[in-house]
Amino acid sequence: MDSSVRGIFREWVRPGVVTAGQGLLTALLSLTTHVALFVLSLASLLLIPVFGVGFALFPVVTAGVRVVAGAHRRLARWGGVELADPYPPAPAGAQFGTWQRFRWVVADPATWRDLAWLLPGAATGGVCLAAFAVPLYGLEGVLGVPLALYAAGVEYGYGPFWPLGNLVQALLCLPLGVLFLFAGLAAGRWLVWLHLAFAGLLLPPTRTAELALRVRELTVTRAETVDAQAAELRRIERDLHDGAQARLVALSMSIGLAEQLVQRDPDAVRRLLAEARESSGQALAELRGLVRGIHPPVLAERGLDGAVRALALAVPLPVEVTVDLPGRPLAPVESAAYFAVAEGLANVTKHSGATRAWIRLGHADGRLTVEVGDDGRGGADPVAGSGLAGVGRRLAAFDGTMVVTSPEGGPTVISMELPCELSSPRTSPSSGTG
Repeated sequence: MDSSVRGIFREWVRPGVVTAGQGLLTALLSLTTHVALFVLSLASLLLIPVFGVGFALFPVVTAGVRVVAGAHRRLARWGGVELADPYPPAPAGAQFGTWQRFRWVVADPATWRDLAWLLPGAATGGVCLAAFAVPLYGLEGVLGVPLALYAAGVEYGYGPFWPLGNLVQALLCLPLGVLFLFAGLAAGRWLVWLHLAFAGLLLPPTRTAELALRVRELTVTRAETVDAQAAELRRIERDLHDGAQARLVALSMSIGLAEQLVQRDPDAVRRLLAEARESSGQALAELRGLVRGIHPPVLAERGLDGAVRALALAVPLPVEVTVDLPGRPLAPVESAAYFAVAEGLANVTKHSGATRAWIRLGHADGRLTVEVGDDGRGGADPVAGSGLAGVGRRLAAFDGTMVVTSPEGGPTVISMELPCELSSPRTSPSSGTG
C-alpha cells in the first residue's frame, strides 16, 4: 500500500505540482509583458521618422524583449526542453542610442522571430494558467472549503463549483474536487507542453544562426585549446630546465671531473661516480614523473577503468568507483577524462572535508559521461579555481562540457560529458569500490 502511494506521488502528484508552478510563472510572465512589449516595439518603429527617436528606442525595447524571451527559455529548461540562445554578440562600438546598435538589432533575424512570438506566446502562455488554476480549483473541494462555508452558516455561500444551499451540495463538492485535482495535474503538463512547443518554433536560433554560433564557439574553444597547449609546453620546459636538465648537467660535470682525477685520486673518482649515479637516478625519477603528467603509463596499460581505480586507491578516504564502459575511448579522450577525474579527486582531498567520494563512468548515445562527487562542505567554484577551469578548457577541446553543482553544505558533484565512440571491448570488471 505504501509503495503504491509513493508511486502515485512520484508519477502524478510531484510532477503535477512542478508543472502547476511552471504554468503559473509562464502565464504571469506572458500576460504581464508580451502585449506591452509588442506595442512598445511597434511604437518605437513608427517613431523612427520622428527626429530619429525610434533609432534609439527600438534597441532598448528589443533588449527588454530578449530578457523576457530568455526567461521563457529558462522556464523551458525547467520543463526539460532546451532552447538555445540565438543572439550573436553585439559588435564593438554598438552602444545603446547609436546607429550601429540599431543596425545590428534590425539585421538580426532573432529580433523579428521574437516579435512574431510575442502575441501568440501571450495566448499560449495564458492557457498555461489552467495548469495551475484547475488543480487549485479541485483542491478547494478536496480540502473541504464548501463544508467549512456551510458549517459557518454562510447563506448561499459559494463552493468551488456551485452555490451551497444545503449539506448535500457541500458534500458533493468533495468527489468532484478530487476529479478536478487529478485531471488538472494530468492535463497541466500537456498545456505547458503546448506553450513550449510553440516557443520551440520561434525562440531557438535558425539553422544559419545556429551554425554561426557554433563557429564562434569553436573559435573560442580553439583559442583556449591553443593557450592551454602553450601553457602545458611552458610547464614541461620549466620542469625540464629546473629539474632533469639541471641534474644531467651536474652529472656531466661530475663525470668530466672524474676523468681528470682517474689517475691521480681514485678515491675522489669513486665519490664522484657515486654522486653521478645518484644524480642519474633522481633525473630518471623526475623524467618519469614528467612523462606521467603528459600521459600516465597506467592509462596506456590498464585503460581508463584501471587508471581511475588506481587514482581512487591513492585518495585517503573511501571512494566508490562505478564503471560501465563496453570498450575503450580514443586515447586523447581517455587522457582528458583521466586528468579530469584526477583534478576532481585532488579537490576532494584538499578542499572538501568529505568523508566519502564516488566516481561514475559510463557511455551512452555516443557520449562518455564522468561524474566525481563527494559529501563534503560544498562551495566549489570552477571560476575561482584554476584547476577546474583548466579541466573545462581541456574538455572543451573535445567539444565536451562540465557542470559543477556545489551548494553550501554539499554535496559537490562534477558532471562531465565528452562525445566519443568506443573501440575494443574491455576485460576489466564494470563496478566496484576502491
